[in-house]
Amino acid sequence: MIPTAITQTIQLEDGREIIIETGKLAKQADGSVVVRMGDTMLLATVVSAKEANAGIDFLPLTVDYREKFASAGKYPGGFFKREARPSDAEILTMRLVDRVLRPLFPKNYHAETQVMIQLMSHDPKVMPDALVGLAASAALAITDIPFECPISEVRVARVNGELLINPTFEQLEQSDIDMMVGASYDSVMMVEGEMHEISEKEMVEAIRFAHDAIKLQCKAQEELVAKVGKKTTREIPQVEENLDIYNKVKEFAYDKVYQVAKQGSSKAERSEKFAEIKNQTKELFSEEELEQHGGLISTYYSKVNKAAVRDLTLNEQLRLDGRKTTDIRPIWCEVNYLPSTHGSAVFTRGETQALATVTLGSSRDANQLDSPTFEGEERFYLHYNFPPFCTGEARPLRGTSRREVGHGNLAQRALKNMVPADCPYTVRVVSEVLESNGSSSMATVCAGTMALMDAGIQMKKPVSGIAMGLISDDSTGKYAVLSDILGDEDHLGDMDFKVTGTADGITACQMDIKVKGLSYEILEKALGQARDGRLHILGELTSAISAPNPTVKPHAPKMVKMVIAKDFIGAVIGPGGKIIQEMQAATDTVITIEEVGNEGHIEISGVNQEKIDAAIQRIKDITFIPEVGATYSAKVKSIKPFGAFVEIKKGVEGLVHISEVAWERLETVESVLSEGQSVEVKYIGEDPKTKKMRLSMKALLPKPE
Repeated sequence: MIPTAITQTIQLEDGREIIIETGKLAKQADGSVVVRMGDTMLLATVVSAKEANAGIDFLPLTVDYREKFASAGKYPGGFFKREARPSDAEILTMRLVDRVLRPLFPKNYHAETQVMIQLMSHDPKVMPDALVGLAASAALAITDIPFECPISEVRVARVNGELLINPTFEQLEQSDIDMMVGASYDSVMMVEGEMHEISEKEMVEAIRFAHDAIKLQCKAQEELVAKVGKKTTREIPQVEENLDIYNKVKEFAYDKVYQVAKQGSSKAERSEKFAEIKNQTKELFSEEELEQHGGLISTYYSKVNKAAVRDLTLNEQLRLDGRKTTDIRPIWCEVNYLPSTHGSAVFTRGETQALATVTLGSSRDANQLDSPTFEGEERFYLHYNFPPFCTGEARPLRGTSRREVGHGNLAQRALKNMVPADCPYTVRVVSEVLESNGSSSMATVCAGTMALMDAGIQMKKPVSGIAMGLISDDSTGKYAVLSDILGDEDHLGDMDFKVTGTADGITACQMDIKVKGLSYEILEKALGQARDGRLHILGELTSAISAPNPTVKPHAPKMVKMVIAKDFIGAVIGPGGKIIQEMQAATDTVITIEEVGNEGHIEISGVNQEKIDAAIQRIKDITFIPEVGATYSAKVKSIKPFGAFVEIKKGVEGLVHISEVAWERLETVESVLSEGQSVEVKYIGEDPKTKKMRLSMKALLPKPE
């Protein structure tokens, strides 16, 4: 018997519907829902262990999102016809959802928890990643797993000045905003996206618009829970508390930490002094107390440390490295640092440093994208590497991390719209983070901008980026917005807000908020302060390189594009690719041809301009079309009884019939012409029967009376 599903419908303003269904699939999971919009269907499940594993003092939460190729009626690419590791797009979606869900679990909930979302049916008119947060939250809401409140995520776009929720692919291509917003009913918790140089005011307006839509989706989840029946939340271990130990730790450590924080020292010096205070704090307790309450003592010290540093900023507007809240760390920049790359730059801000390189290539170097929901290529892409030594650590290397994928994507989105659409190259930017103490992704944006200009990419405008932080106190109403945050300030603060842009507007952002009910007043202040800091950093960049270099470097490839008639594509390629391969070898170039409509689009890239010109000339010779009535210098290639074959362009031959050699009647062609002789001929048209060129010598001679 088919079970009866429980459903809840969300009505969007444009008439589209989102349907949440539960009770039909995956019933052995703690919670499962199917979210449907159009023909797109997502299955979301959640399972959480009943007990935490011994020794675990954090939440082992896994958010996994996969797009099944069968959902779009497609096969996985490659040799193995099975979905394998997640794509970058899937990883980015996982990160978006994880960042909103994770803060809503109780801090003392340490049970292994898995949230899995799968795209089971794909509608080309519906972008599934905008529904993943809703699906994950709905699956959690109907369980007994401790979870504070429903959340949702939506994509907001703006087409012709009108804001839209969850646009189609076509609408997004026309939009000047592509932003994902995650929130609960009361609070915005996550923002990430790219923009075409919008203002701070426009960004806040888009966030408000998205939040209003999210409120309806949160309310719908509550109505679904009411239909299913609210489950009693499972019991979780109570956090061990000991007020006497806490007071003892605070009394000893608070003032000491406050004074160290006030000294404005470096990361290494500060860490060493804090570690010394922690050891002194432990010495207050006996071996028996340490054995019984060692973990609690460490927890309380961390709590006191955090409180002292936050209080310093709120009370005195001072920060760990001695700066005021609006100060930017010292910056130094250098371009053309690496002699053999096509472009390079070093950007150092305080104790954060990024070295960016640019590599220029042809269309065959484009990043190919093949997923159930998208097929295409990227002609501009950025890779971000975060090795352990950049934070003074030695740890195992386990391939590209999800964090590296996320930070690289943010920097790529910040820069890509400033690369001209007519840029002939495929451009790869790689950022090597060499030091990190806060906001290496924004250092990547800055280094990437300079490296692109150093490579001769004619960027529309340079881009800079800054990471903003927040420290607030609900009890007093005090708050401080921090410009250019340190790694420690990211950890102990209430917000991490990265903003990139040109002098004229915002190009990308990423925001994570750790406190409830962040007011739009604080958000607007943070954006305004970010703009001031961004422009200051932009000034430092442009003092190192004020404009893109006018040309690419001598050792970088030069790119030339040509268009030929479709009928000549085969002639340029040759049988089995013989002609184009020989041409590439002879001219030391890379030649690609793509059929576009009735044209062949050709790219020729090489380092030596003379060799590129030689390749261009050879293609022109192959694709040569004579003009009726035009005169050409030709060479006699062979003589036949009926006429002479002459070459008017390399590889292009035509017949001068014996009757067209001279006005008088000739007995033999040899009486006038010989092989290798140079002659002038006129193209008089195509033979209607043979479709061959008809050439004439006598047409250029005076006609006898």
